[in-house]
Amino acid sequence: MSNPFDRTWSGYLREDGAKGVRNTIVVIYTVMCSSHVVHEIAAGEDDVHVIGFPGCYDNQYAVNLILSLARHPNTAAVLAVGLGCEYTQPGKIAELAEASGRPAASFYIQDVGGTRASVEKGKAILGALRERIAAETVRTEMSLKDMTIGCECGGSDGTSGLVGNPVVGRFFDMLADNGGSAICEEIVEMIGLSQVIFDRAASPKARGELEAAYAKAEDYCRKVRQYSVSPGNFAGGLTTIEEKSMGAFAKSGSRPIEGVIKVAERPPYPGLWIMDSVPDDHFMNFGYTNPNDTEGIMDLVSGGSQVVLFVTGRGSVIGSAVSPLVKVTGNTRTYARMREDMDFNAGRVLAGEVTLDEAALELADLICDIASGVPSKPEALGHREQYVMYKYQDSGSDNGCRL
Repeated sequence: MSNPFDRTWSGYLREDGAKGVRNTIVVIYTVMCSSHVVHEIAAGEDDVHVIGFPGCYDNQYAVNLILSLARHPNTAAVLAVGLGCEYTQPGKIAELAEASGRPAASFYIQDVGGTRASVEKGKAILGALRERIAAETVRTEMSLKDMTIGCECGGSDGTSGLVGNPVVGRFFDMLADNGGSAICEEIVEMIGLSQVIFDRAASPKARGELEAAYAKAEDYCRKVRQYSVSPGNFAGGLTTIEEKSMGAFAKSGSRPIEGVIKVAERPPYPGLWIMDSVPDDHFMNFGYTNPNDTEGIMDLVSGGSQVVLFVTGRGSVIGSAVSPLVKVTGNTRTYARMREDMDFNAGRVLAGEVTLDEAALELADLICDIASGVPSKPEALGHREQYVMYKYQDSGSDNGCRL
């Protein structure tokens, strides 16, 4: 096998300097009342992905996340559609997307005249956006050093900690060594490993960030009386949050942790980063961390991940909006049973068919294929799940997203 870190492909250069591996039109609903219209606008449009926030009331976490997806490296253009009563303003979303160099448009359904008129208008806007994309898109050479790749765990069993996550961890080591960026999420799946995590800090600043994020996650789990371990994990042979954590943290590999970023923040420079998606302290105590796998995946996409890895021993059928999802399993039986949905079988390491390094290089090669345009299994099946929820996080920066 040739070295995948020597491979190049043609990506999409955005005006703000970002490099994408897809040229997607993102259509956004700004309240649940406009979601049906948006889905009808997107129906039958292969290059259109839907994202949205259901709430009527203002939530800066959701706004930050939506704006990060509107200005994501894989996003070529944006259409934002609202009803007309909600706080989140489609016009402002379009304005900020346009300012980043992406063609954008917006409207309120109430102004257009209802469902059918709005769907017709939305379809017409998609046509106009495609014309601009065709005229304005610039191609650029890319390699793995241009990539930010996130990783999420879901439906873990014993094989996830033995080989599924370690294969990703070995790939993340290679990615960091070659100038790329890796993001691990799920701090609540690191409970019990404090000293191991802190000792990986790349600097005193990074250690302080990790200590604060860990303490917040531990406090959060106590307050909600829920640790990030599920019935599916128990069925897969795990018994405690500490066992889950040891397996989950293996996806981080062995390189120094550069620091902690929050949702909708991108790594400021290459290397391995931890994403904190846990709600910050708030008098209302609202918001959950990782209420489902899709929420965590969207958090990673919001951090600029052009591709997201998803490790599951038990199997899964979800995909992702905006960025391709690549599903990895350490369980060969799961891979055989769900071959149509699973992208990569890391269980071959357990069987002695390949080494950990060989599997990591194979995974890197698959990611290059997908980055160059080959659909991942979820993409081929049409999976574009997305989930944006109410949550409180004070990132210290509004990401230019005050609406």
